Amino acid sequence: MNAYQKYVGRLAPSPTGLLHVGHAATFWTAYRRAQERHGILLLRDEDLDPQRSKQEFVDAMLEDLAWLGIEWEPPMIVQSERVSLYREAFLRLLAEGFAYPCSCSRRELALMVAAPHEDTDDEPVYSGRCRPEITAALTFSEGVNYRFRVPDGETASFTDANMGMQSFTAGADFGDFLVWRKDGLPSYQLACVVDDAAMGVTEVVRGADLLKSTARQILLQRALGLASVNYFHTRLVRDEQGVRLAKRHDALAIRTLREHGLRREDVLAMFAR
Repeated sequence: MNAYQKYVGRLAPSPTGLLHVGHAATFWTAYRRAQERHGILLLRDEDLDPQRSKQEFVDAMLEDLAWLGIEWEPPMIVQSERVSLYREAFLRLLAEGFAYPCSCSRRELALMVAAPHEDTDDEPVYSGRCRPEITAALTFSEGVNYRFRVPDGETASFTDANMGMQSFTAGADFGDFLVWRKDGLPSYQLACVVDDAAMGVTEVVRGADLLKSTARQILLQRALGLASVNYFHTRLVRDEQGVRLAKRHDALAIRTLREHGLRREDVLAMFAR
């Protein structure tokens, strides 16, 4: 078996809105990379936001992917059906001293932000307000948020297949981050790492706004003893003013563009801008 036959990619949409041009462009890149390497592309429904995730968005996303010609290998993985796997991984982190409880409120966390966010989905460096001085195994309590204790000064480096060498330092570029929520669900970071490993993913294709998330996930992989994966971060799709396209841009949802008469070829041409 050659290296190409071992390629496993994935699409990981969140059903919290209609598929828009920005994410569709990344999905198209993931599809093309899997095709070029004679690999497979898996689909994961990241529906761990119970307030915003809706079945209608899942249905629309599946229809839009088919319209774009993006093929994937069934069955679709649904994260809300896999919580026990994430909980097992979290309890391991807790037992080995990698996680601790955090009682900070949303308001307190907001006040800790020292500077405006970059144009990413990143979070500010945590101040360490709830961080214990000594690393120790802790017992689990329901209804509590838990953070991953990053090894301060440790560097998470990786060579991105699109953007080259990337390096981020724990405690400086990012701080302790959430791994388990008080509502009994995992954070994006933990669920992503557990699923990528369980699905046998060999390359993650996603937007450049998640570069620091990759660094965090590398630390989680190390803590859980999971294999590393390769990464390809795509440049963000922006409008004429240079603003990043996101789900709030309803006019650029694939569904809306289709309804306005755009052909598949027209939408694919937008990805190349």
